[in-house]
Amino acid sequence: MNDLNIPHKPVLLEEVLDTFSKVKQGVIVDCTLGYGGHSQALLVANPHINMICIDQDIEALEFSKKRLERFKDRVQFLKGRFSDVINSVECPENICGILADIGVSSLQLDKSDRGFGFDSNTLDMRMDQSSELSAKEVVNNYSKEDLERIFKEYGEVSEYKKAASIIIEYRENQPFESSQELADFLAKHLYSRKLHPATLIFQAIRIEVNDELGELRRLLNSIRKLNINKSIVAIISFHSLEDRMVKTYFKEWSKSCICPREAMRCSCGNDHAFGKVVTKKPIIPTSREIDENPRSRSSKLRVFKVD
Repeated sequence: MNDLNIPHKPVLLEEVLDTFSKVKQGVIVDCTLGYGGHSQALLVANPHINMICIDQDIEALEFSKKRLERFKDRVQFLKGRFSDVINSVECPENICGILADIGVSSLQLDKSDRGFGFDSNTLDMRMDQSSELSAKEVVNNYSKEDLERIFKEYGEVSEYKKAASIIIEYRENQPFESSQELADFLAKHLYSRKLHPATLIFQAIRIEVNDELGELRRLLNSIRKLNINKSIVAIISFHSLEDRMVKTYFKEWSKSCICPREAMRCSCGNDHAFGKVVTKKPIIPTSREIDENPRSRSSKLRVFKVD
């Protein structure tokens, strides 16, 4: 498949390649395959590694199977939530790297029938279209309290109470049928100086529909339980809630002493570190990358080295 026909450029690509540049053999797990951009670049740059590519979106899997056809002897494709699938990987001791690009993929954003964009004619937002909960269910059936909760916690929306109230009031007469309808409605009733007024509301709904924070938490817990050594864990996040969680987990993983803070002296053996944090501060895209790919502007890469 000609790369020129692929409408997506993976974020922080050069930084990801640099992160895994010293990996000479073994298996790299791409937990969020999407269009397969990161996986293809890693397979080309590291000719002796194999990859396990995971995605819960069957459309993404089918697309990337075609894209990575020439690497078929080195790639295994698995469908499902990455936190579940990574636990079923055979021979985890062969894993030398784990990559996760968290959040909605360009494949999902660009297709109007998936409901992620402001101009979409559906109200869906499911990454896995076999899942029961959709954005339409959240917007039209959640209680005022639940809408307030997700807008506040997942979108960090300052006017979360007003947003919930006006949605409740509107839907009493007719349900929201499309993302475009919802986006246009929010633009008329909410103010935002920098972002489209619907941006953070859409983020909150999407996180709720796909349980994105719960999924990231389960992935991190699963990685910690894996029997892996000398492996690199690289996670790209796109908003502060995800980045904060990754930072916190990496910090905990690097602790050698796990005694309570109030303990007068160490009694745990002081040998519990899972590895060390490679990136004290997250790696962010260059101004050039942001100019070429505006969707990369909020991305942050954190890296951990398992000892």
